[in-house]
Amino acid sequence: MPNQKTTKITIDPVTRVEGHGRVTIHLDEQGEVSEARFHIVEFRGFERFIQGHPYWEVPVLVQRLCGICPVSHHLAAAKAIDQLHGLMPEDLSPTATKLRRLLHYGQVFQSHALHFFYLASPDLLLKGDTPVTERNIVGVVMANKDLAKRGIMMRKFGQEIIKAITGKRIHGVAAVPGGNYKTFTPEERWFFLDGKAIPSVDTMIEWTQETLQMLRQYHETNRAWLDSFADYPSGHLGLVGAQGELELYDGQLRAIDASGQRTLNDVPAQDYRKYFGEAVEPWTYLKFPYLKHLGRADGWNRVGPLARLNVCSHIGTPLAEQERQRFFGFSGHSPVNRTLYYHWARLIEMLHCAEVARQLLNDPEILSDDLVREGQRQEEGVGVVEAPRGTLMHHYRADEKGQVTWCNLIVSTTHNNEPMNRAVREVARRELSRQKEITEPMLNQVEIAIRAYDPCLSCATHAIGDMPLRIELFSHDGQLMGQRTKNSSLYNNPLGV
Repeated sequence: MPNQKTTKITIDPVTRVEGHGRVTIHLDEQGEVSEARFHIVEFRGFERFIQGHPYWEVPVLVQRLCGICPVSHHLAAAKAIDQLHGLMPEDLSPTATKLRRLLHYGQVFQSHALHFFYLASPDLLLKGDTPVTERNIVGVVMANKDLAKRGIMMRKFGQEIIKAITGKRIHGVAAVPGGNYKTFTPEERWFFLDGKAIPSVDTMIEWTQETLQMLRQYHETNRAWLDSFADYPSGHLGLVGAQGELELYDGQLRAIDASGQRTLNDVPAQDYRKYFGEAVEPWTYLKFPYLKHLGRADGWNRVGPLARLNVCSHIGTPLAEQERQRFFGFSGHSPVNRTLYYHWARLIEMLHCAEVARQLLNDPEILSDDLVREGQRQEEGVGVVEAPRGTLMHHYRADEKGQVTWCNLIVSTTHNNEPMNRAVREVARRELSRQKEITEPMLNQVEIAIRAYDPCLSCATHAIGDMPLRIELFSHDGQLMGQRTKNSSLYNNPLGV
């Protein structure tokens, strides 16, 4: 617990993330950081209010958790509902599986594009002392118009794949118990291959490669900062395929510690409850998942692009695998525990998603009408996918009438809760040791640490209220020394524009 005689600095809310949160930094009488915390201040309710609904409605309901990654929730729920319907992933038709994969990889591609170009690139491309009103996507447009335009078109490509399969870019419907409700048409397929209406999937691969080259050069130029920023040991968790390859849709759970030793050795995803516990703290609504056999103190893991590259043995598409090897060749060792390397890993996954999308778009089986299979009703189902932000777990039980009686969700941002708190603490201690004056650029460094994880706070909670950015400074005896309030209309926009 923080010393009772502390100064408290509050960043409320953290900006350019999806959802609402705040950071408090506690200083002792000597002005040193005694504690720093990332508070998730939204209320969670989805696990309760879907109870009583028919299980076949769940994939549609739970995607309302989020407007940024609804497809991930839709598909994780669909995999769980398939099991309630009596079907494991391998029991679905090849066409249904391939369409779901195309949907999922299109979703990851567009979400990564959104985060890198809209939310994270201001942290990398614009100086820390850039005025906050310019430190956003508009500032990136002014600094590098071509890069910003490509980012917009790359996100659009992924959104168009989602629209073609689900009917809408946000909150569409694809999955039904046992498969998919519609197939792909030849016209939809050529829309993404010929490059006439929008840049083709081949162009997406080319642009992602060029962006990766730019980011590699950025790492070479700014290595000292990137290597030292929030670099701390941690575990890593993600899905892997049968040969240990990177897997985003369906695989086994693998976890490693900070030295690369396995702490979870390719266990079936549906058995997650045997291995994971969830702790709670009184100062946040977000739980803290951990591996039971390691305990709360040592069993937490990072998830997401960086963790997935760390746990997999290789990537199954050639261009992304080449980039993975460059990534670890540059870092000098595996696993990588440097927080800002998340952005590089995210672009490698974008390349992988584009390669997979090209394979699937050229597969004639996605045009088949063999879409739905039937099974024997079961009482319980678990669905696990790798959402853009990390490992996402959906678990449901239903009664004999098909009504949901119980639900448990462990979302990506929940897994990253402990890592984000550690990152905030590391950065706060470093920055406040350099300068005792509280400046906006210094506080932005704390936000940069959180944004690297691309947290989706609404996925874990349900937003209420309107929270402007407020920074308060208290003396060690609790007296308010000063405060700074920023425009709420600007800071409640997750894109920062």
